[in-house]
Amino acid sequence: MNNIQPGGTGYMTELFTENNKSGLTRDLIEALFPMFEEASAGAIAVDHQSRITWINNSYAHLLGLEDPRAVIGKPVRQVIPQSRMPEVVETGKPLLLDIMEHSKQQLVVTRLPFYDDEGRIMGAVAFVLYDDLQPLTPLVAKYRRLHQDLAAARKALAKKARGTRYNLADFVGASPAALEVKRRARLAAGRDMPVLLLGETGTGKEVLAQAIHSVSTRADKPFVGVNVAAIPDNLLEAEFFGVAPGAYTGADRRTREGKFQLANGGTLFLDEVGDMPLPLQAKLLRALQEGEIEPLGSNKVASVDVRVIAATSRNLEAMIAEGEFRSDLYYRLNVLEIPIPPLRDRLADLGVLCEALLGEICDGLEMRGEITDAGVAALGGYDWPGNIRELRNVLERALTMGEDGGLLDADAIFKVLPRSGNRPASSLVPQPVRPLAKTLADAEAQAIEEALVASRGNRTRAAKLLGISRSVLYEKLAKMS
Repeated sequence: MNNIQPGGTGYMTELFTENNKSGLTRDLIEALFPMFEEASAGAIAVDHQSRITWINNSYAHLLGLEDPRAVIGKPVRQVIPQSRMPEVVETGKPLLLDIMEHSKQQLVVTRLPFYDDEGRIMGAVAFVLYDDLQPLTPLVAKYRRLHQDLAAARKALAKKARGTRYNLADFVGASPAALEVKRRARLAAGRDMPVLLLGETGTGKEVLAQAIHSVSTRADKPFVGVNVAAIPDNLLEAEFFGVAPGAYTGADRRTREGKFQLANGGTLFLDEVGDMPLPLQAKLLRALQEGEIEPLGSNKVASVDVRVIAATSRNLEAMIAEGEFRSDLYYRLNVLEIPIPPLRDRLADLGVLCEALLGEICDGLEMRGEITDAGVAALGGYDWPGNIRELRNVLERALTMGEDGGLLDADAIFKVLPRSGNRPASSLVPQPVRPLAKTLADAEAQAIEEALVASRGNRTRAAKLLGISRSVLYEKLAKMS
């Protein structure tokens, strides 16, 4: 294969000269070349200056050349602008598989360099393996499926490692107060802004924070929670912003990431933010404003993108007045405020809360927990300073001590209900007389709330339970709001 004459399969001066011992040998190239040329949709060769020395008829036809001999000696990129042959000649590295765009065509190409005896690059050859991507469709489709499966697996692992357990359905309640909390939570989920959750301990602030994250645009990114009150003040900065290697005696030689880095791209939940010391408040404010953090012991800043949801059971406005909380940080965190009412202010939700909690408690146990109407009424006589967390504790104790196979009645509840905090049933104490209209309005509101609880928020069913039309129910709800 020293010379290919005009009229054969191609046009060239001389593709190979002497035996090549440094790269691809002449014998090997000569053995492979006919097979590649026959199986390919076109072939071409260039010299050490990337000038065309040979091109076969198939490639000339593919490029739309009327006279292939006219391009011999021309720089390859004058004929094929997207060619990477000069790159192969310059680096000596083959490009075994590449997709080249030419005149709205997508050509699958392989390119190989060849050398002289001293190891100098003499030129390169290229073969068009496919002039249409259609034959590769099954392979490309398989690759895409594997890539999608890998992405889905990584997403699942990330969610498991730094994900959420709760969604909005886990914030149980159908009372007007609970429905308002859910309305604001949906509003917060649809807008990438800081949220401040206000509520007593045990009201479900973390459940709501996770629920907001799970339906937001950051749902596939990490959710990282940190309880500020549970971390000593001298460790908070490292916990938030991370630690550079050797930042202090005994520090790890590796960089330790803080909560901001772990939550990058996702949501950072700051529980009990009111317990944060003032010096750290200033650094947190800067991180939120600038989107940058500086790890402890480092002089380099790192960019972070986090959505902050803060929560507290303390009165931040009173703390601002006393100089215990920065007002600028408060306004930065409190873009959207969601007050979460205590359980004593939404006793109409007791029934559905008990049903949900008993389901969680009995999950995996060989028993089914149920509570009677009398049992729910007994729970309603307590003030619940510990809110839903305390309610769960009471139900667990009642099931443990119960003797009726998981059925909780009033007696089972009274056995475990704390004595302090009960509302005094002082029927003998004179009560102030209220106007009849007010008494009737309160009774009507209570009946509507109970119907909504019984129907799990379904207003059509609630109207049937009350014996009124749906339109009348909507009118009464509008007056109550």
